[in-house]
Amino acid sequence: MAENKDLEVAEDATKKGKKETFMGSLFHQSPTPPSIGDLVEGPVIAVDRARVYIDLPPFGTGIIYGKEFMSARDILRKVNIGDTIAAKVIDPENKDGYVEVSLKEARQALIWAEAEETIAEKKTFELVVKEANKGGLIIEWQGIQGFLPASQLAGDHYPRVEDGDKDRILEELKQLINEKLVVTIITADPKENKLIFSEKSGDQKERGKIIANYNIGDEVEGEVTGAVEFGIFVKLEEGLEGLVHISEIDWALVEDPRTIYKVGAKVKVKVIEIKDGKISLSIKALKANPWKSASEKYKKDSSVKGVVIKYNKHGALASIEEGVAGLVHISEFESEEELRESLELGKTYDFNITLFDPVEQKMTLSYKNGDKKED
Repeated sequence: MAENKDLEVAEDATKKGKKETFMGSLFHQSPTPPSIGDLVEGPVIAVDRARVYIDLPPFGTGIIYGKEFMSARDILRKVNIGDTIAAKVIDPENKDGYVEVSLKEARQALIWAEAEETIAEKKTFELVVKEANKGGLIIEWQGIQGFLPASQLAGDHYPRVEDGDKDRILEELKQLINEKLVVTIITADPKENKLIFSEKSGDQKERGKIIANYNIGDEVEGEVTGAVEFGIFVKLEEGLEGLVHISEIDWALVEDPRTIYKVGAKVKVKVIEIKDGKISLSIKALKANPWKSASEKYKKDSSVKGVVIKYNKHGALASIEEGVAGLVHISEFESEEELRESLELGKTYDFNITLFDPVEQKMTLSYKNGDKKED
């Protein structure tokens, strides 16, 4: 059933829309060929009996065939030349020279991306309880099974059992099978195939009253209640949580908030926005802005030393001081391999600043004629 549902909703991936357009723009801007797992988008250029060909400039032609065609055949029968298809790369170059892609795999990726969005937006869903175990409830969303821990149940559904008897807790939880619960997604991890729900969404009117006690600029202490790829959630008081987006955690590069903050940790935050019943927080706003002091020391055409801290599809990021980093564009090199050989992570090199905008916190660097320095 889940597979059929996947294929039905996967038809969305053949239509132009916000997600597909965004993916398409990223793909066409990419200076390197697509890799396994990348989402790509392009127009259908040919439809064969059991194959669909997609134009993926500048990297060639994509193809859906074999078991990937069969698993999505009901959708692909409706596809016409010129239709735009979003798909996931499963082989960057097969034996015939095509970029082999999967429509079903793309739909799965889109579902997980949507799950991440619902976390940020605190969206609620009314879903049916499928099963129960001693730890909580099994709920299905978009064809993916998720878990609602007993600890995340609302007060009126929480199993109140003396001495924490697990067998009695299970009996209480079984009473909720086939019941509809209003829940939110609090964790979405596609690598682990983990989807976690919470019923503790809270009353919106009561939440509004609580938020009214806060103002932009307030500095408060809260408790970390969740850490995800794009930031951390901080409870300011009972019934009120705010989001510290990954960009507001530190002036320096933050790769994954989950490696820095653990649930239960105390953290000081600053209120930076209150909008539509949501409160946005910042940790870095409590620290001095390094770009301000940098503006007094650097300018375009300055020669600087920088430490390579990260690679991305556009090139390499180099930090010239804590919290101030710029991009060395891949176009300066013959290939990504040459870039990585020339600029090693953790090494220090000489650069020239080609763009410096401390207000927008943007900087680009050039490594042309640069020299390697001490580690």
